[in-house]
Amino acid sequence: MAMLAETAPGRTFDRLNPVTGEVATTAPAATVADAQAVADAAAAAFPIWSVIGPNARRALLTKAADALAAKADAFVAAMMGEIGATEGWARFNLALAVGMVREAAALTTQIGGEVIPSDKPGCIAMALREPVGVMLGIAPWNAPIILGVRAIAVPLACGNTVVLKASEQCPRTHSLIAEAFADAGLPEGAVGIVTNAPEDAGAVVGALIDHPAIRRINFTGSTHVGRIIAKRAAEHLKPVLLELGGKAPLIVLEDADLDEAVKAAAFGAFMNSGQICMSTERIIVVDAVAQAFVGKFAAKVAGMAVGDPREGKAPLGAVVDRKTVDHVRALIADALAAGAVQVNGGESAGEGGGVLMPAHVIDRVTPEMKLFRDESFGPVVGITRAHDEAHAIMLANDTDYGLSAAVFTRDTARGLRVARQIKSGICHINGATVHDEAQMPFGGVKSSGYGRFGGKAGIDAFTELRWVTIETEAGHYPI
Repeated sequence: MAMLAETAPGRTFDRLNPVTGEVATTAPAATVADAQAVADAAAAAFPIWSVIGPNARRALLTKAADALAAKADAFVAAMMGEIGATEGWARFNLALAVGMVREAAALTTQIGGEVIPSDKPGCIAMALREPVGVMLGIAPWNAPIILGVRAIAVPLACGNTVVLKASEQCPRTHSLIAEAFADAGLPEGAVGIVTNAPEDAGAVVGALIDHPAIRRINFTGSTHVGRIIAKRAAEHLKPVLLELGGKAPLIVLEDADLDEAVKAAAFGAFMNSGQICMSTERIIVVDAVAQAFVGKFAAKVAGMAVGDPREGKAPLGAVVDRKTVDHVRALIADALAAGAVQVNGGESAGEGGGVLMPAHVIDRVTPEMKLFRDESFGPVVGITRAHDEAHAIMLANDTDYGLSAAVFTRDTARGLRVARQIKSGICHINGATVHDEAQMPFGGVKSSGYGRFGGKAGIDAFTELRWVTIETEAGHYPI
């Protein structure tokens, strides 16, 4: 079974339900020593897991996918309780996560190499991809099943063992992932999990990065924390895959299908109350169609109600905490004070300090406003007017971030031309900025991080490429 963090007797922490304020989960509060023990167990499991054949590894990962799917109701309850998610968001999370494990299982026989022509007579030169060792995966709370599974599935497929550092905001959700892999019959220690109290996060993560058995780290989360992790890992020359913050632009050109653009923008901006790294945070619309777009978009958003996720009657649920509400309100206030116009919005509600925040649309946002610059990670989107295509591209690139983007135009060749000028790891033509598939290379540029999850790009991230030669003739050397 998966090795869980063994904590001191009675040492736990509580995660509160953001909607009700009641205790949602009581989880083990791992110490540094506990975390190190989980890494030790993963190191002990590596010689066992890494030599299992690709088809046997595939079979076990396929069982893990089935085990995840079997825990659907438990995942829904955990996500509702810990982060205020809607049932729809929880089930979407699980469906994509199960697909990620199945994709990882399919990759076990795709971890190939090549024979490279050598200038040396009789030398057979090969490039081989081999497992690295123990991987540390650090996953966030916002899409907890997707991102928790992404941190471990392809690393396992490549023959590595993994320590999953769970988010303090969803320890039960992340623990269910480890339990599913344990249920599938992976070797003991192959998937370890560490849950810790919020105040211990820095020490625990630092100790795991420093642990000699940990060879690589992948982290999904804020740019601020990503920089800290990258610096700590650099001290040990350990590679890091970072998928960080975003400020995704959605460009609407004058020849766009406005109805399609409105649907994609509303989904991209407000799915999971805007708490997605790919969320549409900036809508950049050319002047020629700006008024028409704003009118249609405002009407669409007005019909998107917010409600208690436990009742399941509204498309928008809770944000994760009151801090998010305050942050979003501060960005809105700054924009309005500088001349922006609120098109949609309202007061927050809820028992747990008002975390049921309605969708907000702020028009006439300019680059000088914080709402244009700072990641909101909440239910607000700014609309910025552009003079023309060139101005729209300039505005889209006027950001430190570069994860996802979108452009709407009826001319697909034009769309591709614009997409290639946007500095982002991902760009969708006539599609939403929120789009994820297990087999796609997923990641960003600039302050959105580096490296790629997904498919064959994940194989590159989670294997070591080695040069191995075989000499078939007698050697001839100059000395």
